[in-house]
Amino acid sequence: MTVVVSARRGPLSATGAAALAVPVSAAAGDGPPMAGAGAAELAELGVDVPAVLAAEHADGKPGEVVSVAAPGRPGTRVLLVGVGDGTEPALRKAAAALARAAKSSESLATTLAQGRDPASVRAIAEALGFASYRFTRRSEDSPPALARIDLVLDSPARLRKQLDAAATVVDAVHLARDLANTPSKQKSPEWLAERAKAVGAAAGLSVTVRDEKAMAAEGFGGVLAVGQGSSRPPRFVEMTWSPRGAKRHVVLVGKGITFDSGGLSLKPPDSMPAMKTDMAGGAAVIATMTALRALGVTAKVTGLIPMAENLPGANATRPGDVIRHYGGLTSEVLNTDAEGRLVLADALAYAVARLEPDVVVDIATLTGAASLGLGKRHGALYTTSDDLRDALVGAATAAGERLWPMPLVADYRPALDSSIADLRNIGRRELNISGGSIVAALFLREFVADVPWAHLDVAGPARADADEDEVTKGATGFGVRTFCSWLAARG
Repeated sequence: MTVVVSARRGPLSATGAAALAVPVSAAAGDGPPMAGAGAAELAELGVDVPAVLAAEHADGKPGEVVSVAAPGRPGTRVLLVGVGDGTEPALRKAAAALARAAKSSESLATTLAQGRDPASVRAIAEALGFASYRFTRRSEDSPPALARIDLVLDSPARLRKQLDAAATVVDAVHLARDLANTPSKQKSPEWLAERAKAVGAAAGLSVTVRDEKAMAAEGFGGVLAVGQGSSRPPRFVEMTWSPRGAKRHVVLVGKGITFDSGGLSLKPPDSMPAMKTDMAGGAAVIATMTALRALGVTAKVTGLIPMAENLPGANATRPGDVIRHYGGLTSEVLNTDAEGRLVLADALAYAVARLEPDVVVDIATLTGAASLGLGKRHGALYTTSDDLRDALVGAATAAGERLWPMPLVADYRPALDSSIADLRNIGRRELNISGGSIVAALFLREFVADVPWAHLDVAGPARADADEDEVTKGATGFGVRTFCSWLAARG
């Protein structure tokens, strides 16, 4: 269940919410933390805010939440949430902590966004929505108690554009999380393709789905090779937003492996449960496409999602097999667990050959190597364009996500040389070259010709082991915020 975040005018105490929250700024120097808008109303309800903060040794750091009862209104909780120095990252952290602290209340009203600039109001609304996400398949499960959050503002109408944009992005992130968190027993390539068709149609997109026969006829050898070990055949989804007068064409490509066992190069058992989210890149593209109309994106945008289930069935691709990708390049498969690059290669080659894009960006949970140096909260960014690098990093920062530029090391390219095909799908160990994420990016670069291209390796930030700030345990929807920010800024 998604919490409804809305805006209203009027006194905080007049909202009738079960929980009331006011911001607390960090202390300046040796002074005490300072409560913000709404604190005077809490005094009328019998809450001595300075005394409560002193008793709890609160310092107003971002995300700190102090909870007390309101003597003047039985059954009402008061939440004092630290906002630090009030910067946008601090406000995002505070809003996320507040949403979690109020989850046992039926409703929440807060002045956290009052008096803030429009960008900060949007950031607060987004963080409240992101942190309130919940996914479950329990047989007996009631909705979370928190159903509504009211942002008490002086002029809600003036901020309608920012609030609407926040709601659009929150819905898109929740969709990406839902798709990635759905168990793979239900989430076959066909199921995921049908979901893409349904949400795409509702968002004003044209959607084409290629089945295994159509892919065979057109030469999508990488997608077919990865999916041939499963009894549930692959799909290739093409979603298009084509507004009148569009002057640019952006292609987004998302890896859609609905379950990754590793194929015949079988993964260890402990590595498999999270593999229902191996289509998180594809989910991010599907979800982003659904937001374009509401965000007023004027560029033409095409989303390509190659979908397959990588299983060790009787007909599975074997180590040593050679496959022919869309467009003709061949690759020698030395490890069937390096399957994501095989399906992405087909999509990238198709985009360049058929769609005449101005720019291509792919996103994939591609390599565990990417998270070894960057951790679980940064996505690795590879690109052939400095302008594209700067635009994506800027969009990610503005949206509250983290991308880190990585090098496409030319000296590593010989690691992909094969004696019998154009490429190997993993690096040659005898060359003693590590950098598995870099080598994977170099493989993909072979399929984009001279079109400006970026690759986001998000194996780390696409999944979370626990709730943290705006991220919830499980699939995170990483990339949706960045894409929405980038595409909206392009007009």
